[in-house]
Amino acid sequence: MKEKTKHHLRLAIRSFILAGIILYVIGLYYSMIKAGIPYQDPPLELQIQYAIYMGIGEILQKNGFLIAICGGIIHLLLGLIWRRKRQHYGENQC
Repeated sequence: MKEKTKHHLRLAIRSFILAGIILYVIGLYYSMIKAGIPYQDPPLELQIQYAIYMGIGEILQKNGFLIAICGGIIHLLLGLIWRRKRQHYGENQC
């Protein structure tokens, strides 16, 4: 595989990991800042609002974590494959 293609593929995978981290941080924001600590005896409207924000935060955290982990695994596996190819075929051919 040509070096330019490898570079663009690595960049895309790193962007994938960064997107997962950003989603996770946004999920933390929704869970900790927007939802916050629930009131002791809230009216129904505040209970609904809290449940919505907590739900959004949990979903974003879960999806962001999974996206970042999957991107990291793909990055690791491709790095191992490329390293093996380079060792097997030599520096000039890979």
